[in-house]
Amino acid sequence: MQITAPVMNRASDTKPWYRHRWPWLLMLGPAVVVVAACYTGWLAYSQQDALVVDDYYKQGKAINQDLRRDRVAADMQLKMNLHYDAAAGVLSGTIHNLARSADGKLTISLVHSTLPSKDLHLEVQPDAQGNFSVALPMLDVARWQVLVEGEKRDWRLNGEWAWPHDRAIEIRAEAP
Repeated sequence: MQITAPVMNRASDTKPWYRHRWPWLLMLGPAVVVVAACYTGWLAYSQQDALVVDDYYKQGKAINQDLRRDRVAADMQLKMNLHYDAAAGVLSGTIHNLARSADGKLTISLVHSTLPSKDLHLEVQPDAQGNFSVALPMLDVARWQVLVEGEKRDWRLNGEWAWPHDRAIEIRAEAP
């Protein structure tokens, strides 16, 4: 009986490492991570962070004044309905229980959730029943903060509007 040793020098085993698929497959994961890290670094460097403010202390102190305006609106039992007709480009609405300053203008601020350059500030003049309408360009798909103030800025209504999911919204004054 004769024992033969297996042949170690086969042609398929003598290919260089870069001709095999496994090294490339193993290097694919780290390569994707490096590309994603480069893209994330570029994105962080090129985009402005709009959520950080320099005067956070002053804004924190101003919150107490805003809460006072919310309490005034709750005491007046203010309520507002807003409807946006995108085809006509018109924002219309009604403000209820506005007896004190019914002859004044209202300021409606639509604040974009992340981009301050997209914020809109509209002035409207409600009629005797509290109805108003104003031209409004096409809104971006976003979650908007709606801020309604009287001409004297003595009260405030604040709400959230997910456009275009919500075509109409109702904002009620609630005491903080």
